[in-house]
Amino acid sequence: QMQLVESGGGLVQAGGSLRLSCVASGRSVSRYVMGWFRQAPGKEREFLALILLNGDTRYADSVKGRFTISRDSAKNTVYLQMNSLKLEDMAIYHCAGGNTYSYLSQDYNYWGQGTQVTVSS
Repeated sequence: QMQLVESGGGLVQAGGSLRLSCVASGRSVSRYVMGWFRQAPGKEREFLALILLNGDTRYADSVKGRFTISRDSAKNTVYLQMNSLKLEDMAIYHCAGGNTYSYLSQDYNYWGQGTQVTVSS
């Protein structure tokens, strides 16, 4: 079992930055595909970014060039650096771990409880 705990969310002005952290326990983040998703009220969970075992990354078009996913194996932590935040980025952000290279939330086995990101104008 892998337990995931996100942190780093909060209130930020449009155009600002936040860095989210996802600390894992029980399993190594280096052995899983790790992803970030978000869910806004009334909307489906949306894929944002993933990092593969070899360190390659993939991004949704909506965040490409603004968000960066990274991994620190020594700290067993995955990060999401978010720059140039927009009002539409406001959501609950979740990290997830899985065994499959996938953009689909149902393919991830382990989930954190999420951290709220609020963007003000």
